Amino acid sequence: MTNQTPHAASRLERILAYMVAGVVGASILAFFAVIIGTAVGAGADNGFGQGVWPAVLALPLFGLPLGFVLIIVLMVMTGMRRAREARQNKE
Repeated sequence: MTNQTPHAASRLERILAYMVAGVVGASILAFFAVIIGTAVGAGADNGFGQGVWPAVLALPLFGLPLGFVLIIVLMVMTGMRRAREARQNKE
């Protein structure tokens, strides 16, 4: 049994994790804004085509796939780091 402390995540891994949280969080908030806006009648008479609504409608369309890609990148980076640490600890 070894008493080694686990390696802290790199700065890039932390940045990616915060990016995932931010992009997915903003996309989910935009999704709920569209639901609430529809419930209160903001979409009547092409209301979603004016003002900030086109951006709010597009955010989940691009943000959720981007968040998924960022999660995959983060998982690959973490796996590579752990494999490298396991190789170093074996030697």
